[in-house]
Amino acid sequence: MTDMTADGIEIRIRGLRRTYLEGRRELAVLDRLDVDVGRGESLAIRGRSGSGKSTLLNLIGGIDKPDAGEVVVAGVELTALSERERTLFRRRHIGFVYQAFNLVSTLNVADNVRLVLELNRVGKRETAARIETLLDAVGLADRAGSYPDVLSGGEQQRVAIARALAHRPAVLIADEPTGNLDDRTAERVLALLDELVRRQGGTLLIATHSARVASRCDRVVELHDGRLEASGNEAPGNEAPGNKGPGNKGSGDT
Repeated sequence: MTDMTADGIEIRIRGLRRTYLEGRRELAVLDRLDVDVGRGESLAIRGRSGSGKSTLLNLIGGIDKPDAGEVVVAGVELTALSERERTLFRRRHIGFVYQAFNLVSTLNVADNVRLVLELNRVGKRETAARIETLLDAVGLADRAGSYPDVLSGGEQQRVAIARALAHRPAVLIADEPTGNLDDRTAERVLALLDELVRRQGGTLLIATHSARVASRCDRVVELHDGRLEASGNEAPGNEAPGNKGPGNKGSGDT
């Protein structure tokens, strides 16, 4: 069971609001959104296209700033930081797995992973050890010298996972991580993602349209009308008592 006590909260969001202009009309993509995510928890965020899932992940990752509200990750209030401070925090404490992979095409597999470690000034010996361990874990030890353009979609996704986990982030964010994969490859990627994140004691956030992907997580929420609501698609046994604490209720619980 995930620890959702005050000391066990990895992500705390209060009153989050993000708006965009559509012509002369202001649209609230996120509207006074509240949620807590426990340390070591895996949370699936579902919602229709355009509901704001990627916007929410970008705010949690410090890529963007909200119009109002507070985002606290690993005890640090990201909404109070400058853009440079958020970049440095994200580089050290947050990992991203994008649907489009975002691998550097001019770098081979090992160097794509190495780049993150160099940015975090990890020593050469430790860097080499982490690359070897992670590529072995994702089944790509024999592809270390290969370039992204000769890899399959599933292999590229596994490189992206290794890269995202290389600096041992407190939070791993995956935006539609299986959207470009066939069912069999997607299942392997999800199992690997869950195993590696839990092994490192991290917190996992997954934005997905897939009920099957969501069912692998500890908790499932739906992003609807700018707020998060408990999902009716949550797998049995995921309703840990701690997950019903303050900050985890949807708009219908006010």
